[in-house]
Amino acid sequence: MQTRRAWCTAGAAALMALGGPACGAQPVDALPGDWTVAPPDTQGLSSTALNAVLDDGSRLEALRSVVVVRAGVLVAERYYAGASAADLLPINSVTKSVASMLVGQALDQGRIQSLAEPVRRLLPDAVQHVPDSAAAELTLAQILTARSGVVYDYRTEVSALASAADPVAYALSRPADPQTPVPWSYNDAAVSLIAPILARAQQLRLEQVAERDLFGALGIERYAWQRDRLGMAQSWSGLRLRPRDLAKLAWLMTDSGRWQGRQVVPAEWVAQSTRPHGEAGWRVAPIAEPGYGYLWFTGRLHGHAVAWGWGYGAQFALLVPALQLAVCTAATAPRPQALAAQNQAVMALVARVVSLAA
Repeated sequence: MQTRRAWCTAGAAALMALGGPACGAQPVDALPGDWTVAPPDTQGLSSTALNAVLDDGSRLEALRSVVVVRAGVLVAERYYAGASAADLLPINSVTKSVASMLVGQALDQGRIQSLAEPVRRLLPDAVQHVPDSAAAELTLAQILTARSGVVYDYRTEVSALASAADPVAYALSRPADPQTPVPWSYNDAAVSLIAPILARAQQLRLEQVAERDLFGALGIERYAWQRDRLGMAQSWSGLRLRPRDLAKLAWLMTDSGRWQGRQVVPAEWVAQSTRPHGEAGWRVAPIAEPGYGYLWFTGRLHGHAVAWGWGYGAQFALLVPALQLAVCTAATAPRPQALAAQNQAVMALVARVVSLAA
């Protein structure tokens, strides 16, 4: 592992290439099997312009990290307010996007037969205890596209979901939404059912599935995952990763599910996950045409199709496949009344990075 002093004595040029001023950047933990690192200029990005954008990130009080990957190479990273490359930072609802990747792998493995499978068939034992469950009739496709048709308000019910003695029963007890057609609805409770669905299909706990099928392939060795009151990792939130490791997941999706030449997530699943299956009810400027794939937001930025995982407080994992670019951020969780402004400020910074490659 290289120390801060080692990086500073390596010279100003090397540090500037990594997105930080000489002797002013946070230490970088270069681990065996980790990223290939190169100056932005070698991948078609101006080091001077990119560093100017990252410098401006220090003006965003909540921002903790920005990581930029171009063509499979880590070209810049910056850490703020005492954060470091070694920290396990919360990705909040980007956890949903990770769960989507695991569903795609389970389908490819034949562990789950179809997105048309209803919850009633995927969790038969749990449904027996909530016989009149509207959620039991949901299909995986409805859950993944945020069109579950069951009532849930994240602003008032997230605490109840997180503290439920039996989270599966809580999710299954959500009433049906009478609206027709079924609206787009951000539904943590519905997505929480993915964890027990995968556990039953794979005969492993969620984090064990992730370690075997996803994290291991990418060399992700450190993570933390919040558990519910039954001791199960959550599929709707709760995962913490090093910023560099979140960038691995983002680049994997940018590169059609490949990591260093190996197909880890099926390419067709990546394509279906990152195309809009309908409009999304949330938007963040300057992204246009907001849509929703399979637990990934979609849209257009600077004329290019983009997709991104979106966690509370501007945890973004943004993919721009046409530019071979992935940009990931981490930030602290704001008060609800400050959320919209924080999302927009951080996404504006991300958009400036994308503009350098566009």
